[in-house]
Amino acid sequence: MKENTSKFAPINTICLMILAASAATWVLVYTKTVLMPFVIALFISMLANSSATWMNRKWKVPYNLGIVLNFVVFMAVIIASISFISTSIESFVSGADIYADRLNDSLDWVLAKAGENHIHINADFITDSLSKIPVFNMVKGVGSLIVSISTNILLITLFVIFIFMGKASAEKPSLVGKLQKQISFYLLVKISVSVLAAICTWLVLTSVKTELALMLAVLTFILNFIPNIGPLIATASPLPVLFLQYGFDWQMVLVLLALTAVHFVVGNILETRWLGKGMNLDPIVVVASLIFWALVWGVMGALLAVPLTAIIKMILEQHETTQPLARFLGGGYSFK
Repeated sequence: MKENTSKFAPINTICLMILAASAATWVLVYTKTVLMPFVIALFISMLANSSATWMNRKWKVPYNLGIVLNFVVFMAVIIASISFISTSIESFVSGADIYADRLNDSLDWVLAKAGENHIHINADFITDSLSKIPVFNMVKGVGSLIVSISTNILLITLFVIFIFMGKASAEKPSLVGKLQKQISFYLLVKISVSVLAAICTWLVLTSVKTELALMLAVLTFILNFIPNIGPLIATASPLPVLFLQYGFDWQMVLVLLALTAVHFVVGNILETRWLGKGMNLDPIVVVASLIFWALVWGVMGALLAVPLTAIIKMILEQHETTQPLARFLGGGYSFK
């Protein structure tokens, strides 16, 4: 009897893990409205705690004072973000009619070029199809999304305040300290390379006088947190604006080449050099985690996919039963 029990023990363990993962996924989906801002606030507090600890060691700044300074910086960033979001919404809404006219002009240009090359295009069909595309509804939808993000920012701020009001201590338990150190380092590197990519994008777009250059630069900063897919979207995102502004001209080709070079240097050279092995996650696992967290928490889940998966991996490493799964996440596909 004992032999049969031990024989089926691994199967029982796997089944229990599947049930636990399913239940956890349901909880994540059901509670995402509150849990997602809390997780973001937790990451911010980790970064602030590491910064305060570094300031204490480097410049002898009292730990509590360092926390206060980090909170002030956080609030300044929040206020600037809300101000920029409001300006961006106004810019989108006010430019809707202008972009509609430019879209019609671009369509006429495409039809004229097609006629010159003896390519027959049904203009009525294309016009009717374009009229059915809810382009400007999508623009308004982006505005609504930004308003929703602003609301979440306020909730995140409240969570950060409550976390900072907790008992301040630079000393953390071993697992918590390890999590904080690794996540803070990852976030610091990603923020640095994302800011660099955004600045370079803004310089490239400004050099050809692209409209909404600042908006596209901020979008680049956000998308750079999404592994693999984000930089590709950031590279292509200015092209519709350039097409509406200049048509198929040298500006579009120049921007495409320049932004490709920027993301290659920033992502494949600088980030790889600064981050090293990163979060010790297998590339296939990174892509899978990106899909999973995007399905669970949407865009914000895609932004947080890597650090969240790294936290799960580090927790799994603490128990002998789940260590094979942790090795699998790190690229060790053997379950021996």
